[in-house]
Parts: sequence; structure tokens; C-alpha cells
Amino acid sequence: MSVITLLCVFFCASCPSNESKSAILWTDRPEFAFYAEYFNAAQEHYKIEVRYFDFPAQRLRDSASYPDIVVGSWLKSASTRIFFKPLDSYFRNKTLPVNAFYSRLLATGNIDGKQYLLPVSFNAPVMIFAKDKAGLLSNPSTIGFDEIKNLSSNFNRLNNGVYTHLGFSPAWDSNFLFITATLFNVSFREANPLAWDSLALERAMSFIYDWTMAINTSVQAEDDFTFKYFYDPPAKLAQSGRILFTHISSDALFILPEETRSNLDFRWIAERNNIPLAERSLYMGLTKKSKSPKAAAAFMRWFFQTDTQRQILERSRDNRMLETSFGIGGGFSGLRPVSEQVFPRFYPDLTGHMPPEEYLSPANILPRYWVALKERCLLPYLQERAKLPARDNVYPLERRIADWLRLNN
Repeated sequence: MSVITLLCVFFCASCPSNESKSAILWTDRPEFAFYAEYFNAAQEHYKIEVRYFDFPAQRLRDSASYPDIVVGSWLKSASTRIFFKPLDSYFRNKTLPVNAFYSRLLATGNIDGKQYLLPVSFNAPVMIFAKDKAGLLSNPSTIGFDEIKNLSSNFNRLNNGVYTHLGFSPAWDSNFLFITATLFNVSFREANPLAWDSLALERAMSFIYDWTMAINTSVQAEDDFTFKYFYDPPAKLAQSGRILFTHISSDALFILPEETRSNLDFRWIAERNNIPLAERSLYMGLTKKSKSPKAAAAFMRWFFQTDTQRQILERSRDNRMLETSFGIGGGFSGLRPVSEQVFPRFYPDLTGHMPPEEYLSPANILPRYWVALKERCLLPYLQERAKLPARDNVYPLERRIADWLRLNN
């Protein structure tokens, strides 16, 4: 008898006759419709119905109806976590493999000493480069700012005072600027609405500006190169040898076409033994007002099994889903054995390249409208500040956020 059948027989025996055997799952990841179909077909006791929302956390706050399960991003904010019930009993009775989870990701879902949320998936930033340049790098797994700068400086080529080859510019990607700020311990976090370390932010942006001036001559020189050559995607420019590095997230890297990815290598961006995880890590929670708690629990227990996730990856590969969505729920699995042992079977490039567990640094708890704040206020500020020697010349981040809040609340 399969694990899922055993679980469901157990739950069904204790299930009240008036309790619905169909549970509603809200998510911002379309892959969960496929996972629910697999669960539904594998047993006859319960059904999972999936509803997709761009921001299920916001839907929880705004809706008068409640799902049984939520799988999504931004579930840890103060206004959202109140909807979930503790899951500690599943650890105590050993129906969930607590030691299989990445410990720091699991800790993020622990609030006031109780486990409300379980990590489903995560992503991390990488630098990619042409495979024939791998011998230049000192570490087979990670790369830091100093090495990026040094190798980029050696790679740069000038012709009549104009760059024909440029190793890397931090200004090419505003998300790289955000990663830099994160690694400088700027510590963006939920407040009213957002708090951060202003001095650390200034140090990070001064570091970027000095990087440009020291390695790439000037902001203008970088802009001229970008205008001339960036009609091709950065990954193609790295593959062709026009640039040395470009930044990308792991979920984007592993859905690049095979003919592109086969010519590229990568390293995880790390400073002081920290790899900053993307803020949009996926978590699962069971709601307090669930009308189908047994069905919801059955799905959760089924999903967080190594063998289940291995079969999900197999079925995703057979249905060609891995060509458009990385791994489990668009990222590495929150279960360490799955990411470390199962993923390399489906993504051979990960062999010998897994991010060290102790380096993984989850994002802070962020406010409910973080996505809009980041896109409308923070990233434009970082882009402008990175090209100027002092913050006095840039419209302050605090004012940008205040303006946005006034217009959108």
C-alpha cells in the first residue's frame, strides 16, 4: 500500500461524517494545479481544488471566505500570519520530517515559538559566465564581490578609449543592486510600512559607485557600452564573450534553453558566507477556519515527503513542465534531501554546484505591499543612487515611499 493511501485511510477513519472531503487551496504558483491533480488521482479519499490568485496573502485579508490551504509568498507579514494555525503537532507525532527541512527556512515560518508555515521552495542569485571561463574562478560553488571586480577588470578591453568588452556592471540589473544592499546588511523589513539601516544602504550604494569608477572608468562609459551592445540578452552576451558576467536568479537560469545553458557555468553570489535568498520564497500554511482540515492535512503530509516530490519532478519532466518552471513550485525544494539528492538527477549542472546549506540566508519578513514598494520606490532609488557619488543628489527613499502610500492607500 502506498504512503499516500496509508495516510488517507488513517485520516478518513477519524474524519467526521459532516466534514467536507474536498479542500480549497489558494496559491500564486500555477504548478500546484498539477500537483493537486496528481494527489487527487493517487487516492479516492480527498480532493484538492486549486484557486489561483496573484497575491493570495492579500486575498486572505480582503475576502470574506477562506481556503483550507494557502501556498504562496508574503504569508509571514503581521497582517497575514494570524490566519494560520500551528503545525507543531505534526512534528511531535513525526508525521512531518522536521529534520528534512532546511533549518533556516523552517525557522522563518516559526512565529513566537510556534511553527505556522512550512517552506515549499526558494531561489538564490547566481553569476553566470561562458563555460570556457570557469578556470578563472577560485571557488567551484560561490563568488564574491572582490573576485567579480578583479576578473572584470582583467577582462575589460578598450579601443580608442571606448569599451569593446566589459566584464560586468552592477548597474545592468537593479536586482543586483538590491542583492548588494542585502549583503551589506541594509535589512529591509516590515515596519510602518518599511524599515532599513540607512547607513548600511549608503555604504552599499557608495560601494557600487566606487566599483563603477574604479573598474569601468565612469558611469558614462558603462552607459555607452550598454547602449551599443545590449540589443542581445545578457546571457547571450556572456556566452559570446562580449561580457564576462551577468546576474540571474536560479529559477530563471534553469529554464534557459538547453542550447544556451550548455555553454554557461554559474556560481552563487555570496559574501561573508551568506547567500541571500530571493524574497519570494514559497511557504505553505493551513488556515484556522478550514472547513476540511483532514483533507488539508492529508495533502500537506503527502506533499512534504521526499518520494512525493521525486515523483512530482518525474511527472513534471514527462509533461515538459521543467522547461518552463524550475524544480518544485518554481524553485529548490524546502526539503533538503530533495534539493541535494534528487534535483541533480533532473538538473545535472547542479552536481557539485549546490549552494551550501549553512550559507542560505532567508529574507526578512516584509510588508504586505512589498512587491509594489520594491518596484515603484526601492529599485528606482537604487538605480539613481548607484550612478551618483552622494545621496544628497537623489530624491530620498523615505519620501518616495511616503508619496506612494499617499497615492495608493
